[in-house]
Amino acid sequence: MKDQKIALVTGAGSGIGKAISLALMEAGYAIALAGRRREPLETVAAQGEAMGAQTLVVPTDVSDPASVDNLFTLIKQRFGRLDLLFNNAGIFARAVSLEDLSYQEWKAAVDVNLTGMFLCTQGAFRLMQDQNPRGGRIINNGSISAHAPRPHAVSYTTTKHAVTGLTKASSLDGRKYDIACGQIDIGNAASEMTEAMGKGVLQADGSTRPEPIMDVSHVAKAVLYMASLPLDANVQFMTVMATKMPYIGRG
Repeated sequence: MKDQKIALVTGAGSGIGKAISLALMEAGYAIALAGRRREPLETVAAQGEAMGAQTLVVPTDVSDPASVDNLFTLIKQRFGRLDLLFNNAGIFARAVSLEDLSYQEWKAAVDVNLTGMFLCTQGAFRLMQDQNPRGGRIINNGSISAHAPRPHAVSYTTTKHAVTGLTKASSLDGRKYDIACGQIDIGNAASEMTEAMGKGVLQADGSTRPEPIMDVSHVAKAVLYMASLPLDANVQFMTVMATKMPYIGRG
């Protein structure tokens, strides 16, 4: 365990989180898998263990401070340190115009997409600043929506813009602890969350059209590159997207 890198992935049971978790385990990381449901996490863990990886499955509600505290306590007990946090857990709210989104739906998105990412960042800071050797890396899953909104996505767009602020603040406050923080903004990677895009989604001009999608393996390769850097180098922001998706010139 002495020379092995330890990673934590939130939202690890499906989609991008699952792809990143498997890529990290294949690259030799021991990994803590966090998410709302135990069964998908254990499926990912089993795939990793078949490759010889060490895993820790921790069902976690990232919006609950006590649940996040429990996650980091178990990581410290099992592995003794944390080298990489991939802050990935996130949800979409119902696709409705701003005036029709309920307070409860707004709050749920803020609690998971923003507060959850803050709580996990805080847990990582507290562990990384005291471990020996000190420091580590945090990679936040932003989005194309951290730059430009989709129609009927006010809570997702707002929280992803806020993630960019969290990334910048974490990068600054982490310097004194040798903690590097960067962000990957992903556009239309194939996953359960983006399945509808291939069938047709609302565009800024009011039309509904299918959008190009890329394989999620390209995201995994990008995250592995970011994670491979020494702590004195950092990818602050990276955008990985389907080349022809309506982002450049969106709307």
